[in-house]
Amino acid sequence: MMKPLALRIAAAVLISLLAIGVAHAADKPFEPVSGQAGKDVVWVPTPASLVEKMLDLAKVTPRDFVMDLGSGDGRNIIAAARRGARALGVEFNPDMVELSRREAEKAGLADKASFVQGDMFEADLSQATVLALFLLPENLDRLVPKFLDLKPGSRIVLNTFGIRDWEPDEVERAGEECGAWCEVLLYIVPAKVAGEWQFLDGRLSLAQNYQTVTGTFESAGSSVPVTHAVLRGDSIRFSVNGADYVGVVEGDAMRAATGASWRAQRISAQ
Repeated sequence: MMKPLALRIAAAVLISLLAIGVAHAADKPFEPVSGQAGKDVVWVPTPASLVEKMLDLAKVTPRDFVMDLGSGDGRNIIAAARRGARALGVEFNPDMVELSRREAEKAGLADKASFVQGDMFEADLSQATVLALFLLPENLDRLVPKFLDLKPGSRIVLNTFGIRDWEPDEVERAGEECGAWCEVLLYIVPAKVAGEWQFLDGRLSLAQNYQTVTGTFESAGSSVPVTHAVLRGDSIRFSVNGADYVGVVEGDAMRAATGASWRAQRISAQ
């Protein structure tokens, strides 16, 4: 049986060892674990090959401003910065933010790759020309109004999970090394064209579901359907009475992009 003095010494040694262990644990850098819970979605890292495929499909260049919402360890943003783009990640977990900043510093890209702690649903997307995201459909649903307020022609590239009711403009797959996450979906933000337009000697009525456009043209008491309508960003193409029109949408105006000169002016919006 240990004497009281020996017991006190043993207890003091144990307490010291525990304190040293806690201090070492506190000094150890944060390391994320795939599947760890987050505020709105669990974190699962996008394979490097898929990150590159996403940026390829979005045609990221140094002229772009790339954003990632729920940016995790910052891999999408750092990869975009390697291509010369300015890039910003928004992440709720402050440990992830600090990790991302360290990785950007290590890569020598801290001047282009930035990270802020915040709620992705409250983020200001107005500067973004490209969004590179890995989110669940329910997250994307909440973000759609913000997506549609981006400048027409902005690109959204998604890992695996698409936006419900919005058909992607392009879909591609990464190589076999991508593992469980291999599909990239590209969405081009369309101009808003729904409404009534004064066009030629009549009225053009357009309805819109994302990049899908339908409508009619009314003139001199007759009405004909608008056919072959294609909307990609701010570029629009359609046919009326067998004549083809290729134009550019500029807010409440459309003008000819090629061929014979024509203009249309929106007189009411839907």
